[in-house]
Amino acid sequence: MHINISFLRFGRQFMHDVIIIGAGTAGISAYNKAIKHTQNILIINDGPWDTTCARVGCMPSKLLISSANRMHDIQSANNLALQYDAVVDTSGVMQRVHILRERFIRATLKGVDQWETSHKVSGHAKFIDAHTVEVNGQSYQAKSFIVAVGSRPNIDETLKQKLKDKFITSNEIFEFSQLPKSLAVIGSGIIAIELAQAMQRLGVQTTMFARSQKVGALTSPILQKLAQEQFSKELNIKFKTLPDEIEIQADKIKINFTENDQTKSIEVEYVLGATGRQSNIDRLGLDQLNSIFKDIKNLPIDKKTKQLANLPIFIVGDAAPDAPIQHEAAHAGKQVVYNCVNYPNVKPITALTPLAIVFCHPEMAIVGKSFKQLEDQQVNFIRGFVSYENQGRALVLAENTGGVEVYIDKNSGKLLGAELFCSQAEHLAHLLAWMIDADQDIHQILKKPFYHPTLEEGLRTAFKHARRQFDALQEKS
Repeated sequence: MHINISFLRFGRQFMHDVIIIGAGTAGISAYNKAIKHTQNILIINDGPWDTTCARVGCMPSKLLISSANRMHDIQSANNLALQYDAVVDTSGVMQRVHILRERFIRATLKGVDQWETSHKVSGHAKFIDAHTVEVNGQSYQAKSFIVAVGSRPNIDETLKQKLKDKFITSNEIFEFSQLPKSLAVIGSGIIAIELAQAMQRLGVQTTMFARSQKVGALTSPILQKLAQEQFSKELNIKFKTLPDEIEIQADKIKINFTENDQTKSIEVEYVLGATGRQSNIDRLGLDQLNSIFKDIKNLPIDKKTKQLANLPIFIVGDAAPDAPIQHEAAHAGKQVVYNCVNYPNVKPITALTPLAIVFCHPEMAIVGKSFKQLEDQQVNFIRGFVSYENQGRALVLAENTGGVEVYIDKNSGKLLGAELFCSQAEHLAHLLAWMIDADQDIHQILKKPFYHPTLEEGLRTAFKHARRQFDALQEKS
């Protein structure tokens, strides 16, 4: 529907129907949807208009990872009875990253450049009240707001001041024209494991410092243990160990740490901080509206409607503490427009089956409910497991590591979720997400065809493991 509301004047300013703050994935999606409803719209953006995903996120990281994995394939050719010699030219790798990154950026900007110029404002927005923001000393008012300001890497400011340009985050690593010889990575989460493995495979001597024993995103104890064992074979990971002291010595960085009660040290060229990301929402002055909004980690955001408290403000994308995934950001940005243009009449937005993928090797993925979520929610569920160590297709590919765990409701037999740590998990995870979307139970799933020989047959093995347990419980009841 098209909303035709006469403009209301506040001083010199018009009351807009919708103001979108942030032009990342969620903001762009919101604008493209909102413009179908009203021309009385504004989008405010502080910084580049090309999205984090295209510039320093998903696309450049996958370019780097693809080169790294291809080099690993060559170096591991003996697993397939082949002999290859290869030399890594990291300047060539980074040139490819830069060329294709610019292509993705241009594609994004092509769409943004077609927007009405009067709809775009560059600058930093801060809330004055629930209907007003200030940008570059100018006030802009709206019936409702979509906040899609994205996120930024967590930075240890003390370490940054000490190391200066020798301390980098995932934002800066893609600016290298040639990769360094050595690198220390602080962190063991998603960003840390993806980049550390890629660096190591491209010839960068990489050491990881992990606060905990955990790597990546997996919550399944079985799969997490498999992941720790697998990555420890390839990477120098210091579990439950953080640097005691970091100092610059000439053109190197010396890192002192304690391992097995012994003081040790390494020298590296750069330190990569990869301890997660934080929302940029703390820069909007929301505490001016209510002092409780100062605690941005506990903002009262309705998970179903995305509304902040009872205000005409809706928060989506990376700005929301629980939604850092690109496709979910795009979906929420589009869906929340209804609530903005119809405010105060709001309704829950349609939810997607959760799907998260980590592009390490083997890949990790979580679909639907994770093991931890089910445990925390005290759901009665069955775990069906398959190891890919002896799975037929995995053996043929020489990719026979890891496994898959599926979670089945004990009462209904419905698929609730799954965790994966195996080759091509990105594809297998989509199949599982679609099964959940279709509300399939274990018997319906196992009636589906599983072509031989494929990695998908491994999923069937996991489901059969779960079905045996499910049928046994049904016989007892």
